[in-house]
Amino acid sequence: LLERSNLAGVQHIVLVLSGKGGVGKSTISTELALSLRHSGKKVGILDVDLCGPTIPRVFRVQDSDVHQCDSGWVPVFVGQDKSISLMSIGFLLERPDDAVVWRGPKKNGTV
Repeated sequence: LLERSNLAGVQHIVLVLSGKGGVGKSTISTELALSLRHSGKKVGILDVDLCGPTIPRVFRVQDSDVHQCDSGWVPVFVGQDKSISLMSIGFLLERPDDAVVWRGPKKNGTV
């Protein structure tokens, strides 16, 4: 869970989601981010699409890496003014077509 202090500087959160793939979630997120940046806002995109994390490719930063620091992950910044920051599962994959294996607690607590 995120602590409130991690979101202290965030004024608005917009959630773009759908139960179906291929409906334009990444396109809408990208256009919304670019529009907000154009109006002088700083924007962050968190891309948690397990089946097709395309945000790094859309912004042409797919060869960039995220880094860990004491306070968590450092996102990838877009543009010289760094007004758009990106975090995507796509940055954590070795190859774009790698599968994402998400593990959580087992049903009966057995390992």
